[in-house]
Amino acid sequence: MRTIRTAAALLAALALALLPLAPATAAPTPVVELSQAEGGKGGEITVSGSGWQPGSLLMLLICGQGSPGTGVIGGTNSCANTEGRAATVDARGAFSAKLPVTEPPKPCPCVVHVAGVTGRQDAVDRAFTVAGHPTAPLPEPSGDGRLAVLAAVRLDGSSGLLVWFGAPPSREIVFTVGNLGSAPVKDPVFQVGTSHGVFTPQYEERQWRGTVAPGKKALVRLPVELPAGAHGDYQVSVKYGEKVLVEQPWGVGRPWGVTLFWLLLAFVVPAALFRIGMAVVDRNRPARPARPAHATTGPGRPARTRSRAAGRRRTRTPESVRPDPGDGEPTAVLPWFSPDSAPSAPESSPTTTKGNA
Repeated sequence: MRTIRTAAALLAALALALLPLAPATAAPTPVVELSQAEGGKGGEITVSGSGWQPGSLLMLLICGQGSPGTGVIGGTNSCANTEGRAATVDARGAFSAKLPVTEPPKPCPCVVHVAGVTGRQDAVDRAFTVAGHPTAPLPEPSGDGRLAVLAAVRLDGSSGLLVWFGAPPSREIVFTVGNLGSAPVKDPVFQVGTSHGVFTPQYEERQWRGTVAPGKKALVRLPVELPAGAHGDYQVSVKYGEKVLVEQPWGVGRPWGVTLFWLLLAFVVPAALFRIGMAVVDRNRPARPARPAHATTGPGRPARTRSRAAGRRRTRTPESVRPDPGDGEPTAVLPWFSPDSAPSAPESSPTTTKGNA
């Protein structure tokens, strides 16, 4: 019985392990609902919503020159700010608040603008008609977009093997921007610079392809590259216009492969030059003359060797003490031999004696 229970428990654990994991739930989309779509000045409507960040503070305004698709042209300058209301999101992400109906400073089409003040900077516009308020076509968006960094900055990427040998290190700086202006920002041009120590950053232009609508945000990735052989503590800066948006430190390791290369070069090159020099000397060295074969005298002993041995045993007499041949004294004849030929004189020289007077 115990074995059956153990097997059943193992099968249940295996089945749970094989079940596909539930996908991570994404953040819900904020929703805004109005108690009525039209109202007159002095009236009141109820604004409610769900899907907002719990605990965040919201701002509720009636704005002119706006639509749910394009947002509010002119920003909060087109809204009735003095009659706005604040609302706090509960733990379930919902809220509900009363908003008085008032005429905005700009003509309709009008919207109820709900934007996050704390927490996530979400914004939702719902169409609303203010009875009796002038209406005019929406103007073309004008003015400059204002970008601000909304999320943490990081450097993506890693160094390869070539960077260890001095190749330029490269990364991608990643950050999230939001458009706080009244006009969309299309294909913004950022300036990316790097600095080392006390030196000022050297900026280069990097264009990001995309459009950031007013009140929206976007994830921006820009390439960053350092010079070859760079190492130490660097700082990456990103500017938009005249404003610095991002400053991120970057620590780069020393390219030890370059040091290893020079150490090997200090030993290998001298050894190679020495081998080349020795090969040249061996090639240019004069050839040794071949030794001629000498005739042997006696049982296998060369005559040259015997002559040298006999010469060593002889005692040479200095010329100053040699007798004058004219005196009739006997003169010793020294054998003459050369290394290339056998001696022509016999081994024993004839002895000359004085004749009798």
